[in-house]
Amino acid sequence: MVARPPHVRIRRAHRSGVTADGLSIIGSPMSLPVDPVSNLAALIRCPSVTPAEGGALGVLEAMLKALGARVDRPVFTEDGEADVENLYARIAGNGPHLMFAGHTDVVPPGDESAWTHPPFAAEIAGGEMFGRGAVDMKGAIACFVAALARHVEMRGAPKGSISLLITGDEEGPAINGTVKLLEWAAARGESWDAAIVGEPTNAEALGDMIKVGRRGSLSGRITVFGRQGHVAYPHLADNPIPGLLPLLEALLQPPLDAGTAEFPATNLEFTSVDVGNPAVNVIPGRATSAFNVRFNDTWSVETLQAEIHNRLDRAAAENRLRPGRAEPVSFELEWLGRSSPVFLTRDEKLIETLSASIEAVTGRKPALSTTGGTSDARFIKDYCPVVEFGLVGRTMHMADERVAVADLETLTRIYLRFLEDWFA
Repeated sequence: MVARPPHVRIRRAHRSGVTADGLSIIGSPMSLPVDPVSNLAALIRCPSVTPAEGGALGVLEAMLKALGARVDRPVFTEDGEADVENLYARIAGNGPHLMFAGHTDVVPPGDESAWTHPPFAAEIAGGEMFGRGAVDMKGAIACFVAALARHVEMRGAPKGSISLLITGDEEGPAINGTVKLLEWAAARGESWDAAIVGEPTNAEALGDMIKVGRRGSLSGRITVFGRQGHVAYPHLADNPIPGLLPLLEALLQPPLDAGTAEFPATNLEFTSVDVGNPAVNVIPGRATSAFNVRFNDTWSVETLQAEIHNRLDRAAAENRLRPGRAEPVSFELEWLGRSSPVFLTRDEKLIETLSASIEAVTGRKPALSTTGGTSDARFIKDYCPVVEFGLVGRTMHMADERVAVADLETLTRIYLRFLEDWFA
């Protein structure tokens, strides 16, 4: 038995029995959660704004118990961070092990008066369900559970194992969520053959796109040091701003790369420039700029950090804060937050089976893409091949986030077709 780390608390659901003929539910009978619309409505009505569980994991636990799953709800802690409750459920069988991963936490609704329908009411109007998390990403969870329920209803237990790895920390700092949940499960002997993350990958129509990889992400802050003084006496001061500008230019030119076969060109964006100076007659003592780089497989985190530092070193040596000064520009480079490595999934069975399922249901051949931001797939890729496929993401994080009711049924059919073909 694996020892339980002190920073983990476990809430374990009772396990329902699974028979060779299908399901044998212990306790009072429960209908199977085969309807994605009802599943999603129940989830949206739980105000699970990060890091609050909001009742969403309890709703999901009840659905999965009806399918005979063993459900655990570990709570992870970290000094200085909010505790986060997560969910890991498994229907065990003999054969390959498929993971479906996602999150029930959502971003805040913002100004609720800007919503046409209340953000946690799950109201349907004009063929669409409105609610925070409708597409990002309670909708995909609702559809996968419905697909799994239909599979069990029609064919009995799957020919293998299916697990759901659901976090409450994806929209937050991602510290007490998927990273620790993967470690926790792996320490208990869990291993997976493939994974699907239900992020909203489609831009315009369901079936447009599968994410087969993600660019890496690296953030930093440059600080250039000068000497504060009066603007009327510049010879007694050193203005850091003229020193910062050539450093910023050095990070942009020449371009970091031209892109690769699977990824677009690496892109660096400056996200802030600040001198912390409210006075117009004071030369500031320092100037800072923060930046973020989304990079392709030309780079690793380490090689990109080295390239950025080398560019800044050269620019600093070649420039001065003021003409005639002998000293080069003095700067400091600080790396911010957690960097994310680039990754690309090449698992043919996973990609081809999902692509064929999408095309069979929608008639669309999905593009295989590596665009967009980061997701929890960046953690899962260390354990098994992973792709992302979910709903259309046009309204995610917006007021009036919503999903077409017809898309919920279509995505459920895609997931069901995938389950049947992948386990076959």
